[in-house]
Amino acid sequence: MNTPKLLANRLNVGDLVSIVAPSSGIAPLVMHRIEKAKSTLEGMGFKVKFERNSLKNNGHLSGTVAERVDDLHSAFSDENVKAIICTIGGNHSNQLLMHLDWELIKKNPKIFLGYSDITVLHHAIYNKTGLVTFYGPSAIAELGEFPEINSYNLEYFKKALIDGGIGNVIQSTEWTDEYLDWLKKEDIIRPRTYVKNEGFEWWKEGKATAEILGGTIPSIIHLAGTEFYNEYKDRILFLDLPCGQDAGKGISISDLDAYMADLYNLNVFSEIRGLVIGRAYSQSQENLGKIRILVEQYTKDASYPILYGIDIGHTTPMITLPFGAKVSLDSEKGTFEIRGPFIS
Repeated sequence: MNTPKLLANRLNVGDLVSIVAPSSGIAPLVMHRIEKAKSTLEGMGFKVKFERNSLKNNGHLSGTVAERVDDLHSAFSDENVKAIICTIGGNHSNQLLMHLDWELIKKNPKIFLGYSDITVLHHAIYNKTGLVTFYGPSAIAELGEFPEINSYNLEYFKKALIDGGIGNVIQSTEWTDEYLDWLKKEDIIRPRTYVKNEGFEWWKEGKATAEILGGTIPSIIHLAGTEFYNEYKDRILFLDLPCGQDAGKGISISDLDAYMADLYNLNVFSEIRGLVIGRAYSQSQENLGKIRILVEQYTKDASYPILYGIDIGHTTPMITLPFGAKVSLDSEKGTFEIRGPFIS
């Protein structure tokens, strides 16, 4: 990707935020969380707009390809909209890529926020336009949290999108991946239970400074061999190890092994300058040991730093990570620093 970087304008009180659903159609089934997300954003001083098809359910999808594309085009082309936030992830954002108007997006750079399957759109937007987007909270999962948004999530949302500066990432004091069924409204009965954060781990020591790209590992693989794939040479890769096929369960070790092999065959692990791995979702201590063995197996010839356990992705809390920003890793100092500028 040789396209010059584009930076969106930071958020200000009174700005309009648009909600889109590029993949999953769960939103109308969990309207209590949609309403909570709206009130959270309004409580921060923003106005909220729902794109026409964002609250639809079409089976496992929110809408048809045309409807989802229209919503993204509408949000990017509306001069009053300053930020676009995805309802949640899913597994079908890749259906939109051949239908998006990249020139429209390039001419209307805005904050674009989401994670999980939204990885696909982050890569494609960055590849085609150079726009720095943000891998971070979704409306339903984070902004719609009961009884209120996690304070760490809110802090890093503000650092990235309002203040425009992050610097050294301070580890959260506690975290959770407890599953409370939204469809049964178990999430409004009680808050989730948190455990102490023992801190991130350097699985390989070293120093590196480079642009960071990555995302949820199955979604990265969706892009392999396409025109939307970003090369990783001389970049730092971040990986989000997500939920699996069953609700409340993490990705299987078998599937993760296959995805890691895909990245290995794409020469990713031999070309990057560093590897950052978010805290794995819903994994036993035994499985975490297996994950480390897999990582060591696929990076055995590498000399770059490998950092595990950053607050990125499917566990709570999570930072808001600028996609394409320059970051620095330093195991001696124990730091993971996000540098600017990534927003104007």
